[in-house]
Amino acid sequence: MALICTLLGIYSWIIFARIILSWVRVQPGTGLASVASVVYNLTEPVLGPIRSVIPPMRMGMAALDLSPLIVFFVILVIC
Repeated sequence: MALICTLLGIYSWIIFARIILSWVRVQPGTGLASVASVVYNLTEPVLGPIRSVIPPMRMGMAALDLSPLIVFFVILVIC
């Protein structure tokens, strides 16, 4: 169980990196774009299905994606 919790903790940090990257404009062809691509490829298989069930909440011109919060909560419950 400790190994699973450790891996889920690492995955939580990857999701946190995705949240931060969503606030930054990433220029194609840069090192940050490569990192962003890896982070998005690792997190989208988990966040995508949640987002299809609970779409982002519209807040004026912006939208708040709750899927990372749901994954954080599930990881917290598991570990």
